[in-house]
Amino acid sequence: MPKTRTVTLTARPPVTITEDAWPVIARSSGRSTRRYETPDHECDCYTVRVRQHADGRTIVYAVLEAATAWTGSEDARGGELLPAASDIAAAIDRVGRDIGIPEHMIRECVADLPAEVLS
Repeated sequence: MPKTRTVTLTARPPVTITEDAWPVIARSSGRSTRRYETPDHECDCYTVRVRQHADGRTIVYAVLEAATAWTGSEDARGGELLPAASDIAAAIDRVGRDIGIPEHMIRECVADLPAEVLS
């Protein structure tokens, strides 16, 4: 049986996909950094993923798993379903900012996209 995943999108119902049909083409993830000593399990965790179907449709989504007691943050999830030939980098930026992903992780995910071939 194929593995499925339900992805939370922003301002629309979630979508369920088959992971094999929507492979990850770019990602970034990490934990918050604080100037004070914080137990590792009490850091915010950030994830940004980009999945693309063979027909060119793309899902950009992000998750913030907050360590509320230490960081004062709140959990957040969201994303966008893009038609083929959309500006994926711009969507990563929009979704990342909306969820509260750190700027360096947004840049990291954009940099992880497949390279554009120029002639």
